[in-house]
Amino acid sequence: MNHTFTPAAAVLPRLPVPDLRKTITKYLDSLRPFLLEDAKGASSSYEEAFALREKWADEFVSGIGGVCQERLKELDRNSPDNWLDDNFWLKSYLQWRAPLLINSNWWLVFNDDALHPSYPSEGRTSHSDYDHAHHDFSGGYTDWQVRRAAWLAYRTLEFKDKIHMQELHPVTTRTGVWIQESVSNMFNRARIPQPTCDVLSPISPLSDPLARNITVIVDDWFYSLCAYDIVTDTDAGTSTNTSPSPSPGETEDEKEKDGSNPSSSSGSGLKLVSPQTLHSRLKAIVNDAVGRSKRIGPAPQIGVLSADERDTWASNLEHLLSIDPQNRETHESIVKSLICLCLDKETHVSITPPSSSSLPLPQPSTISQLTLDSHLHSIRSVPSNVSNRFFDKPSSLIVDPSGRAGAMGEHSPCDALVPSIVGEYAVVEHVDMDVYSDEGLDADEGKAKDDDEDDRGWKRLDWVVDEVVEEATMKARERAEGVIRNSDDSMLWFEEYGSDWIKSVGFSSDAYIQMAMQLAWYRTTGTFTATYETALTRMFNKGRTETIRTLSVESRAFVLAMVNDTTSPETKHHLLQRAVQKHTSLTRDAATGRGIDRHLLGLRSMLRPGEQSELFDDPLFAKSQEWRLSTSGLSAGHHFRGTGFGSGYENGYGINYLAAPSMIKFGIETKFSGTETSTEIFKGAIYIALRDMKDVILHVPDTKISHDQLSISRLSRL
Repeated sequence: MNHTFTPAAAVLPRLPVPDLRKTITKYLDSLRPFLLEDAKGASSSYEEAFALREKWADEFVSGIGGVCQERLKELDRNSPDNWLDDNFWLKSYLQWRAPLLINSNWWLVFNDDALHPSYPSEGRTSHSDYDHAHHDFSGGYTDWQVRRAAWLAYRTLEFKDKIHMQELHPVTTRTGVWIQESVSNMFNRARIPQPTCDVLSPISPLSDPLARNITVIVDDWFYSLCAYDIVTDTDAGTSTNTSPSPSPGETEDEKEKDGSNPSSSSGSGLKLVSPQTLHSRLKAIVNDAVGRSKRIGPAPQIGVLSADERDTWASNLEHLLSIDPQNRETHESIVKSLICLCLDKETHVSITPPSSSSLPLPQPSTISQLTLDSHLHSIRSVPSNVSNRFFDKPSSLIVDPSGRAGAMGEHSPCDALVPSIVGEYAVVEHVDMDVYSDEGLDADEGKAKDDDEDDRGWKRLDWVVDEVVEEATMKARERAEGVIRNSDDSMLWFEEYGSDWIKSVGFSSDAYIQMAMQLAWYRTTGTFTATYETALTRMFNKGRTETIRTLSVESRAFVLAMVNDTTSPETKHHLLQRAVQKHTSLTRDAATGRGIDRHLLGLRSMLRPGEQSELFDDPLFAKSQEWRLSTSGLSAGHHFRGTGFGSGYENGYGINYLAAPSMIKFGIETKFSGTETSTEIFKGAIYIALRDMKDVILHVPDTKISHDQLSISRLSRL
């Protein structure tokens, strides 16, 4: 008798409730750099100010804080996953009322596909950079655009299926469990606007026909494209079951119960359609959209409503859904769909703003800065394409007529590292031209054929609008364009060295980059600020993120030494070592469930009406969480031109960075309305900081390492 061995899934531990006293001690330590700054010229001393906070901390731990800790433990005992899920995500994302556009959504800019029939040459800066693609018919769309869109969509869904079928990152490892959970949150759901607090829709299983579709947006028209076909036993021969297999330890009956294995009861399965089929269906959609725009005029710009302030969007959506049952069906289809695929009809070229920096700004070596930022802005959203989006979806692929591509998504279901992992898989293989026919787009195909929608594999998602909706879209567009115009967003490619060199001289590359940003901030503002860096708590079940507080006594001392010309290179180097070591320790604590901010949030959430604490009422409590410098490191980014997210403060920066072996890419965003910040100036400051830090290291004899030595070191590891 044969026995099939199914390896057991790895079990992730539960996110712990941290020790109260240890959290408060770490919190007090994080206040020290603020108190040291406040003590300059103040009537009270640093020692007196710190002693007062220690008094409040002791009172908190022995009093209301201890009560809140017990309440938090009780919440944890009664929570299916952990104590943090509801507390943090409600307050951090779903209760936030600002527009998702730029303020909350992330964006990723993909490398161009090297198989483009007219791959752009280096350094071009004019609009002709992007006119090399043949415009196959009026409306601006190109067959290359549709081919790449089909390929990226196919690769994205292929990754999803391979993850679910345990072909990639199996759940026998802890990383596999985290990726399985995280990737599933990217698909088949959406954020739904509600007054005061939004909700996340549940993940729709593939047993629901709507969950097998991609929402396609072309020229503001919405469509549903079927990405999974039903395969019967007869169609598939002996290999009939193409639906995702159960996870290790999960039975077929359990998968049938949750609806993710539709083949178990019907004798049929689901199969991801081929890139050629996706291409054919996309071509038909584009032709239909262009034809409709010619015949009846522009589509209603419903997409831009999702870019609005959340309470306004909630009110507009409620009215929209009340007009006609068709609108409810369309919205449900979008919410349940796999992803959005946005085909833009224009290739955006940014206007270069006047230079405001006296610092040297390095230019990317393989692409012009204008070309790079134009691509970045197009994916982030610009006035010409902001209505060709649905900002509530966790994942949207975007392709313009030149074939430039990227992704953008709503942040609350998963963290930006997850879509970057999916995006790398989608981009790493170039478009397979052999799977496509040579038949291009047909300018004369302006109508949907009368054949059955199921046979052709796509359908229109129409909206019924009235004067109220039309006026709302105009106002939403005005506000969205204001948000876009105020976004000061650019990429910095630092190409003089990368993570390999940093590690070769004994430093953590992430901590080193964080110190460079601390130095850049101080040099441009003359102050220190609370700094947020994302740490992933993926070692825990349902773990998401924790805050690393980059500003510390050690990082402050390093920065002050760097701006003091009388400080020796040896001292600067020593202080850099201490700052990096401190940051590495903070990172370790955050990643292992011993951070500060999530615990403080949980404790504060446990306060009941009428209860208070001097610790929380202290103005420094709020100041220490005013993240004017909000940062997050992703992967090495070999397949990305850039990335980004918006600053949460008018006079702050949102910075995503990609640390590759030989270069570092920074996506930097602030607001033009801010009087104290400038992306161009900050780019120059980071550039100078990274050069100065290397100079310091090379001035200390026992840390010198040449590029030739580094090359030899690399070869020795091969």
